[in-house]
Amino acid sequence: MSSDSPWLLSYYGDDFTGSTDVMEALETRGVPTALFLRVPSETLLSERFPHIRAFGVAGVSRSMSEAELETELAPLLEQLALLGAPIVHYKLCSTFDSSPDSGSIGKVMEIARRLFPGAPAFPLLAACPPLKRYTVFGHHFAGADGTTYRLDRHPTMARHPVTPMDEADLREHLKRQTSLTVGLMDVLALDREPELRDARYRELAAKHDAVLLDALTDQHLDSAGALIDQATAAGQSFVLGSSGVEYGLAAQWQRQGRVSGSGAAKTALPVDQLLVLSGSCSPATEAQLRYAFDHGYAGLQLATDQLLQDPEATMEDLFEQALAILQQGRSLVIYSAIGPEDPAITATRELLMQSKAPSLDTGRLLGSRLGQLGRRLLEATGLRRLAVAGGDTSGYVTGELGIYALEMLAPLVPGCPLCRCSSDQPDFDGLEIVLKGGQIGEADFLERIRIGS
Repeated sequence: MSSDSPWLLSYYGDDFTGSTDVMEALETRGVPTALFLRVPSETLLSERFPHIRAFGVAGVSRSMSEAELETELAPLLEQLALLGAPIVHYKLCSTFDSSPDSGSIGKVMEIARRLFPGAPAFPLLAACPPLKRYTVFGHHFAGADGTTYRLDRHPTMARHPVTPMDEADLREHLKRQTSLTVGLMDVLALDREPELRDARYRELAAKHDAVLLDALTDQHLDSAGALIDQATAAGQSFVLGSSGVEYGLAAQWQRQGRVSGSGAAKTALPVDQLLVLSGSCSPATEAQLRYAFDHGYAGLQLATDQLLQDPEATMEDLFEQALAILQQGRSLVIYSAIGPEDPAITATRELLMQSKAPSLDTGRLLGSRLGQLGRRLLEATGLRRLAVAGGDTSGYVTGELGIYALEMLAPLVPGCPLCRCSSDQPDFDGLEIVLKGGQIGEADFLERIRIGS
C-alpha cells in the first residue's frame, strides 16, 4: 500500500443498487466518488476522474456461487488491493442476504484472508441505521412499512426467492458458510469510553478472523467508523459491511479534517417520460408499480415462463408494444412480477422444476433480457432517464447498456440517488439512471424519479 494514496477508500459492491448507495453516502459527506462497472486503471482514474477521493466497482456477487466467487470475484478484489487505497471495502447488502450457494459472505471472507494476509481481523458491519438496518447483540433487524422486523421474520427477506433468511443471528448465519471465527463487538462495548472500547475491540480482533460490530444508533456508527479507521494504522485493511461503513468513516474523516463538510447540494430537473425496468418482486416495489399504474404509467409484463418457452417471439412482441406506448408519450414499466404473490412466479418455478434449470440462471436471463429491451427502447426513443428496480437486475441491465462509470447527480431517498452515466456509446453517455433496491422507497417513488425530487 502507498501511504500517499490519492484515495481514502475503494470498494466492491455485491449488487448495483448497494453500490450506488455507498457512492451517495460518500458524496453527501464531502467525499467525491465514482462507481465503475469494472476495476478502473490508474490511467483512467488519473486522467478522467482526478477529482475523486474514493471509487467503487459495482458487481453481482450476491448471486454468485462459491466457484464463481473464486474465479470472478477474487481477481477483482486483488486488483482493487493493488490500486492501493488504504481501505478496501466489500459492500454487502444491509439485509445480509446470502447462503452457501449464493453470494456466500463466508466465502468472501476466506478469499480476503488469502488476499490480505497481513491485515488484522476484518471488521464486519451490516447495520445502517439511516436505512433502518440494525444489529443488536449480533441479531439483525430491518425496517419495512414503518415496522422493524427481526431478519428471519421480515416480510421480504424471510421469503426471498433465492436467499430466504431464516436466522437473525449473523454469527450463526455465517457458520453455515465458513469455519472462520467471528467475534462480537456489541452495543454495550461500543458505548464504553473510547479507551475501553478500543481495548475491547483489540481483544476480540486478536482472537477471531472477523469482528461483527453492532449498531443501533448513529453514535454506534461513529464508534464503528473510529475502529475501522484505526485498523489502517497497521497497513491496508479490508472491511465487510453495508454503507454504514461509509457513514461511520466519513464522520471520522470530517473530524480529522481529511474531508470538509458535506457534499455540494445537487438537484435534478423533471423529465416528461420515465422508462422503468423491474426485476424485483418485493412488496415495496409492488406498491410502487401499483401507484405508477394508478397515475398514468403503462405496464407490460415480461413473464419468465413465456420467455423460457419462446424467447425470441416474446422479446420482439414486447419491444413492439413498448415502443408504441413510449411513442404515445406515456411513461412505461416493464416488469417480471408484481409482488411476491404474482402467479408468474409460481408458473416459472414449475417450468424450472420440469426443465431442472437452476433459478439463478433464470434471474440472469431475466435481467439480461430486460437490459436488451431497455437498450433498444432508449436507442429508438432517445429517452434520457431510466429506473431499474432490483439489485441483481440492475447489474445485468447496466451491463447491456455499455456503461463504464456512474457519478451521483442528485439525492432522492437515502440509498438510492439519481446518477449520470459515462459510456463510450453516445446514446448512453450522460444517461440519467436510478438503480433501486427492491425494498427502497415509498409508494410514489417512481414518480419522484421522473420529476427529480
